Amino acid sequence: MFSISFKKGLLVVCASVITILNSNAADIGTGADFKGPIGLQLYTLRADFTRNVPVTLDKVRDYGVKEVELAGTYNLSPEKFKEMLDARGLKPISGHFGYDRYQTDIEGIAKEAKTLGLQYVGCAWIPHKDDFDEAECRDAIKNFNKAGEALAKHGLKFFYHTHGYEFSKYGETDLFDLLMSETNPKFVNFQMDVFWIVYPGKDPVALLKKYGSRWSLMHVKDMKKSLKTGVMTGSADVSNDVVVGTGQMNWPAILNQAKKSGVKHYFIEDESPDAAAHIPLSLKYLDGVRW
Repeated sequence: MFSISFKKGLLVVCASVITILNSNAADIGTGADFKGPIGLQLYTLRADFTRNVPVTLDKVRDYGVKEVELAGTYNLSPEKFKEMLDARGLKPISGHFGYDRYQTDIEGIAKEAKTLGLQYVGCAWIPHKDDFDEAECRDAIKNFNKAGEALAKHGLKFFYHTHGYEFSKYGETDLFDLLMSETNPKFVNFQMDVFWIVYPGKDPVALLKKYGSRWSLMHVKDMKKSLKTGVMTGSADVSNDVVVGTGQMNWPAILNQAKKSGVKHYFIEDESPDAAAHIPLSLKYLDGVRW
């Protein structure tokens, strides 16, 4: 009787441990306050992908994230890349495509996005001269409205990813406000990259409040404390990306307002050469962040 009882007890303990481990794996990077879902922008590991795609996807899986955002398929067909993601339980939510393709190959983008299983299809850079100006902004508005409407016919949602240069002064406000106000909310969503909001000297909490549900996606990216802000070039040394929670950003306030504003998906993007080591620490911070 003792032997049987002991074995039953042991099985119960083992089952409990397995349940706890599975629960932690499913909830990686989320906690009592931050619910995510948190994913990874694969551009974070771009150098690794150029060397070995399968091994790098294994690394992404091993971080414990389930959702990913794409920035290309690393010389693989969309079909093959999707197969490799599926094999590792990685779900592609969104992807970035070049600005010019939205004008010349919108149907090609739609076909790739559907093959990859994307929900959101975005653009992360508007080509411009040294200073982004009103004419370039209005061209983008026209192109984004057209692209968003075309993609909606395929069941896809278009978004624009902030990059900092959009905050050049325009009348009493800035060009980002013009971009927001004249793009059609029905067809154009936005992705807040927190780094590229703070670097030009703007307040992410205020912008989340101001534009509310226009923000569908977020890049969770922190900035070295010593870096000076107020720069609207759209470029910065990648070494300024640091572990989430160790830099300048007030994450409790940002993530709390993001939830209120209706942000639907969050992705860590870390362009640092040390990103691979940063990711587990960033996930751990998000697990424990409180507000």
